Amino acid sequence: MSNINNKDLLCKSSYFYDLPQELIAQQPIEPRDSSRLLIFCRENEKIENKHFYDIVDFLRKGDVLVVNNTRVLPARLFGYKDTGAKIEVLLQKRLDLKRWEVIARPFKRLKIGSEIHFSEKLSAVIVQKADYGQCEIEFNFSGTFEERLLEVGQVPLPPYIHEKLKNKERYQTVYAKVEGSSAAPTAGLHFTKPLLEKIKDKGVEIAEVLLHVGLGTFRPVKEENILSHQMHSEYIEMSEENAEKINQAKKEGRRVIAVGTTSVRVLESCADEQGRIAPAKRETSIFIYPSYKFKVIDGLITNFHLPESTLIMLVSAFAGYDQTMKIYDHAVKDGYRFFSFGDAMFIY
Repeated sequence: MSNINNKDLLCKSSYFYDLPQELIAQQPIEPRDSSRLLIFCRENEKIENKHFYDIVDFLRKGDVLVVNNTRVLPARLFGYKDTGAKIEVLLQKRLDLKRWEVIARPFKRLKIGSEIHFSEKLSAVIVQKADYGQCEIEFNFSGTFEERLLEVGQVPLPPYIHEKLKNKERYQTVYAKVEGSSAAPTAGLHFTKPLLEKIKDKGVEIAEVLLHVGLGTFRPVKEENILSHQMHSEYIEMSEENAEKINQAKKEGRRVIAVGTTSVRVLESCADEQGRIAPAKRETSIFIYPSYKFKVIDGLITNFHLPESTLIMLVSAFAGYDQTMKIYDHAVKDGYRFFSFGDAMFIY
């Protein structure tokens, strides 16, 4: 056991771990479900090394597996100003038909009123500037915005991935439906359609929720006191049908297992103090860190996250801080692959 106390759990540096560069996965593994899977049982703190296709052996008849069916937009745009200066824009959140919240760089070169040209049919004007490179821009286009985006947009891979993605669909889950994310809900990347069929055949129900992943989810925690960190809000949806499916499972004592931290954030955002889920179509900026009392989830399938990130804090809240550090230490020593295209873990 560590000597960490509750006060230290609010310190960003408590969530640091050493990660060799070679363990950061640069390409997705093929097939999707052949990635490694670390199993952690909270009850006996036992760690097992498996492959993702083994997940079916750890799921039970009656479980509800909650997946995020968001689809990643080709949200990275490269343009230039009238001066010829190159500008990169990452779409974060749609505000209305023409306006978007974005991250733009180099930020210092942009002023309110600056025009950026992406193609003959697509341009934008800076309307507002905020912190961390965030801007509000208004697009001008002919035809539809979606058409123009498909022409010029690129898949916004995280900055720690330096190799070009050979197949763009590998940064989408096989159940992705609703376009709107700036990044993939990466825990879901391990599922194949045959594996999902196998899971359903076992009597596991699938519930779909929606959270459009903004780049704010991955924004570094800059303040040492994590309570000073401001979470970026993201759009979520929970249908009446899926809310009822989850509520019925909880009522009957069946497990609810979240696929990814984004699904966790939807579930916990939609739950009242008794753990009852209500339908929703709104924003959430829920920040989950140790001492948080989970109201819904009984299990979590997730990838290995960046040191000092809000995501490792969420995992620590569910698995326990010491246990999470033990898991990460094991994963590093055993050569697991980390981050978006890396391996997964199942905590139950």
